[in-house]
Amino acid sequence: MPLQPWMKLLSTDDHLIEPPHVWSDRLPAKYRDRGPVIIDMPRAGGGPPSEVWRYEDRLYPTIGLNAVAGKRPEEFGIDPTRYDEMIPGCYDPRARLADMDIDGVWGALCFPSFPRFAGTVFLEGEDKELAHLSVRAWNDYVLDEWCATAPDRFIPLIILPLWDVELSVAEIQRCAAKGAKAIAFPENPVPLGLPSFHTDHWDPVLSAAEEAGMPLSMHFGTSGQAPITAPEAPMAVMIALFGCNSMYATADLLFSPVFHKHPRLKVGLSEGGIGWMPWLLERIDNTWERHRFYQNINQEVRPSELFAEHIHGCFIDDSFGIEARHAIGIDNITWECDYPHSDSYWPKSRAVAAERLADVPDEEVHKIVELNTRRLYDFGV
Repeated sequence: MPLQPWMKLLSTDDHLIEPPHVWSDRLPAKYRDRGPVIIDMPRAGGGPPSEVWRYEDRLYPTIGLNAVAGKRPEEFGIDPTRYDEMIPGCYDPRARLADMDIDGVWGALCFPSFPRFAGTVFLEGEDKELAHLSVRAWNDYVLDEWCATAPDRFIPLIILPLWDVELSVAEIQRCAAKGAKAIAFPENPVPLGLPSFHTDHWDPVLSAAEEAGMPLSMHFGTSGQAPITAPEAPMAVMIALFGCNSMYATADLLFSPVFHKHPRLKVGLSEGGIGWMPWLLERIDNTWERHRFYQNINQEVRPSELFAEHIHGCFIDDSFGIEARHAIGIDNITWECDYPHSDSYWPKSRAVAAERLADVPDEEVHKIVELNTRRLYDFGV
């Protein structure tokens, strides 16, 4: 069986649900009432009140964004509305370790939930000093509490004060000194009101990430836009098309100056799958061959060569992508669990991964489930 017992499954896309004390324990006293705090809200249908985040004067009623681990598909909804409606592994790092053991998963990189997957909630902050302190508080929680629970099993990921380049550079440097390994970053900054990858705006941030050896982890949806075809279309359409966001990010980055200016920068695309990669790379290369001469794009380096050097994706059960793994590049593929979201197979992730990888040679399996992630995120044995 190719997934050997000594191979450690490392997930490049999991999620943590922030416990209520993340900001109340870390913000200065004068900001605690305006910073993120959990409050009760009556439910329209009666019963126990919902628990929601309040930040400044805004309410965010999604404390457990799709945190459905342990439920059957028939029980899925969008969001649990109370902590006692989730299993403790969603928000408690020690309980998470126990759930990972049950699942046969050794390590995980965990994205935020309340701040959104790239911390973009804090772009909405009216008080930017409070927003900056809230970003730092989340990072300190992850580095000092969540990941410190088991440094050999949690890959530390941070968020940035995206509205300010200088503050973002300083936060990368501060957190790198504390052991951070990855940066959550929008797949496309433009829908968030920020400059694109085709400008020089982000150069100091990208240089700081490059210098620190920290990949940009781009979870789909971090642009603030989801693919949908019509207002009347069911959410199933959106869910089925989520991978398109990762496709957009790939084309955008490969035709941008980013990798030409930052030759050591790495990007991880989370939860977008991998099966689309060979076709898109062929299309991008053909576009480059025919159309590069009259456009402001690099004339010398084939986009697929940039992809091989800089971009990696991840999968849960992408059977077609596994079959096409050599067209993608074995070194560019990682595995994900997606706990506690609805795509996760918890508590059977290892069994499902073994089934999906049954026809893949041991050496390739080891790279995909463990070694690529250790190399890309400098996450040692």
